[in-house]
Amino acid sequence: MKPITALLAVFFGLVAFSSAVFSQTSEKPEDLAQKSAQAWLSLTDSDKYAEAWRNASQGFKTAFPQNEFVSALTGVREPLGKLLSRKLKSAIYAKQLPGAPDGEYVVIQYETSFADKAAALETATETRDKDGQWRIAGYFIK
Repeated sequence: MKPITALLAVFFGLVAFSSAVFSQTSEKPEDLAQKSAQAWLSLTDSDKYAEAWRNASQGFKTAFPQNEFVSALTGVREPLGKLLSRKLKSAIYAKQLPGAPDGEYVVIQYETSFADKAAALETATETRDKDGQWRIAGYFIK
């Protein structure tokens, strides 16, 4: 390969790499947290409660031992029946939440319908964990 061709190949490789990195880091926290919440919710929708616990934030796992979480979520989700639909209602970024340490959070609400509960409001709170990944920090259904 001629020196100029090799230089151009390296240049275009760096441009492609930096574009990929920029596109990943330029996503808004709300978008990143929503993707994480959707992945976590799909585990709960599939009755994979232990796996959902393993994918939760460190603070969540410290607050709720796995066996207690699995038991509680089973008691809440099973009576609702199969998920029929879930529509994003809101996603709000915050650095402070009542009763939680300061950090980065996104409180996400979904209008959800289950086989045995036509209208429910799911709230999934995501936090940016110490490793920089968004993970579930709280979840409840009204």
